Amino acid sequence: MREVFSDVIVVGGGPCGSFVALNLAKLGFSVNVFEEHGGIGVPSHCAGHLSINGLKLLELYPLPSEIVENTFCGAVFHSPKGRKFRVVFSSPVTCAVNRVLFDKYIAEMAEKAEAHYLLNSRVESLIVENGFVKGVIAKCGKAEKRFSSKLVIDAEGISSRVLRQADLPMLDSHMLVKAVQAEVENVSDTETEMVEVFLGKDYAPGLYAWLIPKRDGKAKVGLATRTGDPRVLLRRLMLKHPTASRKLHKAKILQTSFHSITLGGPIPQAFSNGFLVVGDAASQVKPTTGGGVIFGMTCAKIAAEIASEALRRNDFSSDFLCTYQKQCNKMLGSDVKFMLRIRKMLDALPDDKLDNMISFCAEIGLDKTLQNFEDIDFQMRSVLRTLWSPRMPIAFFYFLLSYLFANH
Repeated sequence: MREVFSDVIVVGGGPCGSFVALNLAKLGFSVNVFEEHGGIGVPSHCAGHLSINGLKLLELYPLPSEIVENTFCGAVFHSPKGRKFRVVFSSPVTCAVNRVLFDKYIAEMAEKAEAHYLLNSRVESLIVENGFVKGVIAKCGKAEKRFSSKLVIDAEGISSRVLRQADLPMLDSHMLVKAVQAEVENVSDTETEMVEVFLGKDYAPGLYAWLIPKRDGKAKVGLATRTGDPRVLLRRLMLKHPTASRKLHKAKILQTSFHSITLGGPIPQAFSNGFLVVGDAASQVKPTTGGGVIFGMTCAKIAAEIASEALRRNDFSSDFLCTYQKQCNKMLGSDVKFMLRIRKMLDALPDDKLDNMISFCAEIGLDKTLQNFEDIDFQMRSVLRTLWSPRMPIAFFYFLLSYLFANH
């Protein structure tokens, strides 16, 4: 078995893996990226709804125009009975991207920086010597090959096959939801600059449903659920929801994909000797919305910084690589704890309480306060910046009372 060597091996060619590779390759390190599929970005699962501010912080915005399917100035939240609450910003805050083109864009930048991609290459196992990860054994086509490295970075996604071999804590299986994502045409009565969110346990128990219009007249429709068949729930949403059905009952589904989303917050340890974990594999996902691209790429950037320092020091021990965990916790920790509490409260609220909350938010004019949200990724920080408005404490007090009396 012929052995191939590189400074770093990255498992997975999604945006987190490619962003790690890009940042390391730009510093002159040799990087091999293993992608089990035959092309980058396929199959596509995610809706690709990203915050513009998050992309700017990663120095990725503006994106090439062909990648961006639409930009949005706000959102409409629909209650289970069809009540609604609108938040409109003065300028675009989010965008929908074509995930295949977005993923390829990051990978192409990494390749230009001389990262090497191995497609149709599935990592079968880690090479562990004297307690240190020293590379991988990968199936490239029909042949198994041995690839050695100083450091392996796991960006494989939610499957977590490689993570299991590293004997690290797994993501919380009780906080997984099953998602369905469909592209549709013949959608009625949409606002092209607004994302729509549909709440309710009859349609999306454990998260929510979404409608994301595209500039070409089509739309992305999806939902995630903790229980039940997401395909059945999507059909119910399109035909039965008091608001969504008016928009979607004539819609034609062009393509559908399925995936799981982790809402339990980052795994407690994403490092070991010679090994780091980023992205969905590390559960670096917002518990409130299920969005993981910005969080994951933020941690991927941190991983590249720590990896580059480890390579300079020639120190790949857990004692040094734990710095990655500390920096990720510093960056995400407080916001994730806040979002986990919000997720717990939302999960506990019955649909009638959600109806009342949506109505209450509209009645007190909470939209005027939320217009000052500066960051939809780091949500606790944005909430703290809005506490100057009396509407926010009132809304939180009402939310808390609804949660405390949810089962009474």
